[in-house]
Amino acid sequence: VQLQASGGGLVQAGGSLRLSCVASGNAFISKAIGWFRQVPGKERVLVAAISWSGGNTFYEDSVKSRFTISRENAENTVYLQMTNLKPEDTAVYFCAADQRPWRMRVDSNLNSGDFSSWGQGTLVTVSS
Repeated sequence: VQLQASGGGLVQAGGSLRLSCVASGNAFISKAIGWFRQVPGKERVLVAAISWSGGNTFYEDSVKSRFTISRENAENTVYLQMTNLKPEDTAVYFCAADQRPWRMRVDSNLNSGDFSSWGQGTLVTVSS
């Protein structure tokens, strides 16, 4: 599966953005998808993930209640709705597909090593 992320941009603190991750290939429906973010000099951090069915989701503590991950399998797309954005949310955001198919549960045990098929990243800049 190949992934392409889009939707980033410049927004003021308190604003909203919706990121999209569009997949090509038939394997998409079997894969959990994660959204990661990375700032220069630091590792990629998993901020949200969604199981293949959409029935289970995970959020990193700093984005809980502000970010919502969802998927439309018929459209091969995963979304990350980001609200009440803060300057510390500034980063390049990547989507990636789980290396293991049909994972039922996504949680904090997942990390970048569990994912592959990384998209090219989309920059989110939140001004204060």
